[in-house]
Amino acid sequence: MSRDFRKLLFEVSEALVTDELSALKFLSLEHVPRRKLEAIQEPKAFFEVLQEKDMIGVGNLSLLKELLYRIGRIDLLTAHLGSSREEMERELQLPGRAQVSAYRQLLYGIAEDLTPEDVRSVKFLLQKQLPKNKLQENASMLQVFLEMEINGIIKEDNLTMLKDILQGFRADLKKKIDAYEEKRKENYSREEVRYPVSMSAHPEEQRAEGEAPHPYGKIYKMKNNPHGYCLILNNHIFKNPRYNREGTLQDGEAVKEVFKWLQFETVEYMDLEGKKLKDTVKEYSKKDHRNMDCFVCFILSHGEKDKIKGVDDVCVNIEDLVSCFTGTNCPSLAGKPKVFIIQACQGSLGHPSVTVEPDSSGHLEVDATPSTSIPDKADILIGMATVEDYLSFRSRRTGSVYIQSLCEKMKLLCPLGVDFTAILTEVNNEVAGKELEGCKQMPKITSTLLKQLIFEIPQ
Repeated sequence: MSRDFRKLLFEVSEALVTDELSALKFLSLEHVPRRKLEAIQEPKAFFEVLQEKDMIGVGNLSLLKELLYRIGRIDLLTAHLGSSREEMERELQLPGRAQVSAYRQLLYGIAEDLTPEDVRSVKFLLQKQLPKNKLQENASMLQVFLEMEINGIIKEDNLTMLKDILQGFRADLKKKIDAYEEKRKENYSREEVRYPVSMSAHPEEQRAEGEAPHPYGKIYKMKNNPHGYCLILNNHIFKNPRYNREGTLQDGEAVKEVFKWLQFETVEYMDLEGKKLKDTVKEYSKKDHRNMDCFVCFILSHGEKDKIKGVDDVCVNIEDLVSCFTGTNCPSLAGKPKVFIIQACQGSLGHPSVTVEPDSSGHLEVDATPSTSIPDKADILIGMATVEDYLSFRSRRTGSVYIQSLCEKMKLLCPLGVDFTAILTEVNNEVAGKELEGCKQMPKITSTLLKQLIFEIPQ
């Protein structure tokens, strides 16, 4: 590393104060894990971490320039980096140039705009959601935002509670959030993130009766009301109380809210033993689905690789459950999509391999569970909370990371006509980006769908 570059970082570091370091750390959360940032107490250590991650270096100063611009240190930008406010404004207007997310920019801007009295009001209104020791007088607004994120109160695609809080005394800032959400929706509607599908070799062929046209290929029909069953098998209380799954009730409620909105007949069964779990799935495969468009099944439990556990610790093979809905075993759903969403681990490893203590007293628990290869049959999609041999995570207060992310993405993207596989891909991206008790979680999609699955919202 050149001496001039080291000197540059040293001089910039020396000019920064504690609040500015906190701002830099907050704005860098998409690039550096939260736990690593928490350990940083001085600007030099912060810049060392950015260098380790190749975010800054000799001839690579764009992120450093942007960060100094975002926190208003134009003097450092000009004196040490040869740039200016005007140059940065022009640069950051170009598509793809900004490295600080619009979400981080929004929260930082709100924190800067709030008066000390406003901050006290926010803390007062959050007393039921956050621990008192996180709302002390000396806690900055950025620290409060971090705690809100950790507790699942706010995230990139859900700022509802923050809007509700600000509406009462800072409607101008609530409007800023509205504008951010509107722009985010516009970006989604412009993106061509639909999953690739096999186009017919003979495009002139007539579509099946009632099948909707779509610019990205054929889509499954969704014309009935209800569209089908949404079956939720939710294991909360186990025979061994040590394995109770706190937070899973919130997952069940979130799933019911979304699929009732999407006009599914939603049914939830709680605390099933292994045999009863299998029998319930088989019972629904024997129903008459001729006037249904689709079948959806959520399984929320513990498990092992390739298996789901009943509350009696008896395991059921996932493939046995899915196979109940093949064309042969459930002819009234032949040619219709069958969706299985499984919240459970697929082993006992952290991802990447680090030490994890299941059922710890911290924010998150783990669901030790399954992996599966689906039968070689068409029209089946399986969304797994994690890949083979790894853990998935669940908050005792707010529910599982995977299910909550899926429900939020569906509320955001179903109104835009986004294909369900593309929504699951968005969920994969969001979950994979989180740091969970020092680990990562990587969900998995397995699909033999032959068309796009687009859930139409009620008009």
